[in-house]
Amino acid sequence: MDHSRSFHIAIDVGSTSIKGARLDLIANELTAITTLPFPVPLSDVPPEWVVIDPRLVVGSVKQLIQRLSDGCEGVGHIWICGQMGGVILADKLGNALSRYISWRDQRSLAVLTNGKSFLQNLREAFSDDVWSCIGRELQPGSTSTILSWLKKQDRLPAEAIPCSIADFVVANLARKSPTMHVTYAIGLLDLHSVDWHRQALEQIGLDKVPWPKLIHGLEPMVGFQFEGRSYEVHGCFGDHQTALWGASLESEELSINASTGSQVSQRTKQFVPGPYQTRVYFGGEMLNTVTHLPAGRALNALVSLLTELSQAEGQVLNKVWENIAHKMRPIAETDIDANINFYSSPLGSTGSFSNLTTENLTVGNLFLSACKAMAENYFTVAQRLAPNRSFGSLVLSGGLAQSLPRLADLIRKRFSMPLREVHGEDTLLGLLKLARHFSAPSSTCS
Repeated sequence: MDHSRSFHIAIDVGSTSIKGARLDLIANELTAITTLPFPVPLSDVPPEWVVIDPRLVVGSVKQLIQRLSDGCEGVGHIWICGQMGGVILADKLGNALSRYISWRDQRSLAVLTNGKSFLQNLREAFSDDVWSCIGRELQPGSTSTILSWLKKQDRLPAEAIPCSIADFVVANLARKSPTMHVTYAIGLLDLHSVDWHRQALEQIGLDKVPWPKLIHGLEPMVGFQFEGRSYEVHGCFGDHQTALWGASLESEELSINASTGSQVSQRTKQFVPGPYQTRVYFGGEMLNTVTHLPAGRALNALVSLLTELSQAEGQVLNKVWENIAHKMRPIAETDIDANINFYSSPLGSTGSFSNLTTENLTVGNLFLSACKAMAENYFTVAQRLAPNRSFGSLVLSGGLAQSLPRLADLIRKRFSMPLREVHGEDTLLGLLKLARHFSAPSSTCS
């Protein structure tokens, strides 16, 4: 490939925001970092549903591409990752056949007439062998969960191609059939062969679904024209794996990623089933992980509670997280006991605060206890993930860890081992590393 007249940009279609940056492959740095808010969920659905207008996502990505391409010459290489789970249905020309149902959607937790939730019934459809082979991936907002629910409700057209929101954006821009990278296809692959697990899909009634073509490497998967420019797209990669690639996670390290959601993860050379999830990583490796741990989403629920009255009076608070960190800073220890599993997670689905007094009922104590609970959750999960303590240090990444510096101290203290913090845009850095790995360094951005 001729890189003499080309430029590279990165886009992360995240759950809270859609981020982009130019990639300077020579200087190995991100420039022109730009952030747009991810569209808010629609309000014309039941409260436990989380549904987004996909046209708004496409519009934001177009806006980022246009901004980041300004001043550049030649072919643009777009390196893209995105939020995992959830689903949107598309046709062979990238047209939307549904709205985007987010990974945060909780409709599958509704209890049915047999006293079990839809999700529980779905899980019981898998044999233990199949459950192990697909990496033990089945959450309320998993692609397979939502698709099975749609099929049960007769809302899954026979010609509909399921895809992630980032894959849909690319297909829509290119007017092509969606594809899916193996790092994105969580809970859908036979991890021994890294191909669609047809038996698993059949067991939950999805064997007739026209699944997209699987992408394994870093090569461009599609090209398109936009605003008079030519682009080639690499990805879409799972944002979880991309973030850890950006954090330079080593095999002897344990990753703790704290952002909207939270995960504890460890790289492995090969697929070894266990009491955790397993996902395809880069370079032929696997990633053992426990996901959907309470983090930013849970703390946002507390923020919403504490700001409800001020919002009712039309007062906008612009420095919420900065002030929370400030309130936490002088408190050495708190005696509040917190459980922040306000959403369905591997550690429960209800939360609580106890041992409250008039003296400790402050913002600083409340959030310090929440962060302390997060550190305890990570320690509990690490014992499940690596019971033989096959790691000697920690890597902490994610936006929440940067917003609340005390979180790192609490995690370091609970594990009693060295902790390396990764600051900056970990997903965008991961895309930069992937681009450098694939491409001869070149850039003609002015």
